[in-house]
Amino acid sequence: MGIISWIIFGLIVGVIAKFLMPGSDPGGIILTIILGIVGALVGGFIASSIGWGSITGFNIRSIVIAVLGSIILLVIYRLLRPGPRTPA
Repeated sequence: MGIISWIIFGLIVGVIAKFLMPGSDPGGIILTIILGIVGALVGGFIASSIGWGSITGFNIRSIVIAVLGSIILLVIYRLLRPGPRTPA
């Protein structure tokens, strides 16, 4: 996939992950795109390591793997951020 495809894929995946784990996370659309792109990389690495496959493009399997990676990153981010830990 090209860079534009990764940005669009990251935006879609980041929005899905934020929808599944709502909360008051700062950063707006840029953080959502970064979360999605890095989540796709993390999800692809974990999935290929355990034999589930990898990110291969715009398909359901790749989106599920990327969303799971994004949710993992979102959980880690929320655990490491300073401040109160109350749900929003």
